[in-house]
Amino acid sequence: MPIVFSNLKMYRTHAGLTQEDVAEKIGVSRQAVAKWERGESSPDIESCIALSEMYGTTVDMLVRNMKLEAKGTDDGKHVFGVSKMNDKGQITLPAECRRIFGLKPGDAILILGDEEKGMALVKLGSDGFLTEGEDK
Repeated sequence: MPIVFSNLKMYRTHAGLTQEDVAEKIGVSRQAVAKWERGESSPDIESCIALSEMYGTTVDMLVRNMKLEAKGTDDGKHVFGVSKMNDKGQITLPAECRRIFGLKPGDAILILGDEEKGMALVKLGSDGFLTEGEDK
């Protein structure tokens, strides 16, 4: 199964970086970054590690074509990718996640946790309660 690096441009633009910025930070040419993004060549393992650290994701997420996997669902389930927590304990939800669930700045989000199963986020609305018309 060939490895597809289709998300490299998405990660780069989400980070607000140019191809030249990325190239400088990981020690390759801008042309190499452009070829990776176009699928003409693939980064070596050292570059993959550097890219994953820079973008706050995992090498696994860089090499998976999550968009193709997520498109196959018609049951309302989504895979949005990985967000990395910063040193203040904050995470950024992917733009597509915010769009689909109608999340806006100031919205309250309930955080649920089960030590064995993981965590879940529930949108409460802008005032901390379910807004009119939302399911309970």
